[in-house]
Amino acid sequence: MSKVYETVIGLEVHVELATNTKIFCGCSTAFGGAPNTHTCPVCTGMPGSLPVLNKGVVEKAIAVGLATNCTITKNCKFDRKNYFYPDNPQNYQISQLYYPICRDGKVEIETDGKKKFIGIHEIHMEEDAGKLVHDPYDDSSLVDFNRSGVPLIEIVSEPDMRSAEEVIAYLDKLRLIIQYLGASDCKLNEGSMRADVNLSVREMGTEAYGTRTEMKNLNSFKAIARAIENERERQIDLLEDGKTVTQETRRWDDTKGYSYAMRSKEDAQDYRYFPDPDLVPIIISDEWLEEIRAKQPELRAEKQARYKAEYDIPDYDIDIITSSKKMADLFEETIALGAAPKKVSNWLMVETMRLLKEHDQEADELSFSAENLAKLIQMVESKAINGTVAKEVFERIFAEDIDPERYVEEKGLKSVNDEATLRKVVEEVVAANPQSVEDYRNGKQKAIGFLVGQTMKAMQGKADPSMVNQILKELL
Repeated sequence: MSKVYETVIGLEVHVELATNTKIFCGCSTAFGGAPNTHTCPVCTGMPGSLPVLNKGVVEKAIAVGLATNCTITKNCKFDRKNYFYPDNPQNYQISQLYYPICRDGKVEIETDGKKKFIGIHEIHMEEDAGKLVHDPYDDSSLVDFNRSGVPLIEIVSEPDMRSAEEVIAYLDKLRLIIQYLGASDCKLNEGSMRADVNLSVREMGTEAYGTRTEMKNLNSFKAIARAIENERERQIDLLEDGKTVTQETRRWDDTKGYSYAMRSKEDAQDYRYFPDPDLVPIIISDEWLEEIRAKQPELRAEKQARYKAEYDIPDYDIDIITSSKKMADLFEETIALGAAPKKVSNWLMVETMRLLKEHDQEADELSFSAENLAKLIQMVESKAINGTVAKEVFERIFAEDIDPERYVEEKGLKSVNDEATLRKVVEEVVAANPQSVEDYRNGKQKAIGFLVGQTMKAMQGKADPSMVNQILKELL
């Protein structure tokens, strides 16, 4: 009888915090600058340079800790984690080992209709390293220190996850919490959210953990799910063959669909941690903590409850709209400009979702304004344009955030609502299509649809379909 194995997974999630300047110096944290332009003696590890802590980093770390039900360490400090690596300019990283800023938290996830809590062991602050750029042509590597010193929090979970589905649910929950807080944009493709997966397998029913490996280079939810399934199978195959799993760090190659060993997995003693002598301890007063707590925004679960109570929109719409802070903000801002909640929801759920799918974009990438969406909805409501024209105009709003009123005026798309003009065109259509008229009078209701279509075609799509219908029924 073959053995049944259980997967045990814990995550180390690195999140770049959305501060304007780095954690220990005044250099810019903006993504995408020319190599080595966002640097100074501090973040390039020059001898004699001294770090000065960015207060905003501490506040954002505390905000994430409060939102994930952590205990805040009111007296914490920084430590040096010593290791040599080409993109680590000081040959040590300033991090927190002994007194991390947040401890003992938890977040609730849901998979397959079942809820469970994932424990958070700790959240600590640290600085990011630089980035090695490998040149395939002359087989060399260049170092870009722009990212060196960018503030990070590392969120270390308990080994509470048992499947790739639970891991993705946990990461998605963290991502939304952090985005709603405004603490980070959490873009996996830009590296502002990165996850290392610690995974082991054990026989179902046993309490002892198996030997774990750490998986790196995971920059999308899909890559994480694939890497988990691959590593689970690799470890099970080793155990089934009577071999042992080696504790090591492995790098996932998502293109080839396999991982390979990078190095043996280090323990804390290998890094020779000691308190950083250049940075004083951080004292978090009750007053400062309460000030940060008072500024905590409405998170997704609270938003969902409020939308359900305040707006007459389906639960499905609420779930989709609140799954992106960008879309939730757009929804609320458009309502604030006078648009009806259900109308706004319809445009977001139908046309916006369609165009996002067509352009292979995420909701966080939406760039049109609430003002122009509100104007469009008002133009449809006042019958200044019909639904067909509105969809055409919205495509331009989605792509370029154009002013719909100006666009409609310039393109001559305004609806013709003059009854005399419409009646004249409808009479001409009726006269030109005697067969359809006869079909309608013989009980074929669909025939009127053809006549409406012909009228709309003659009016170049600029007629009010309801008025065309009304006039047709009168004449027929």
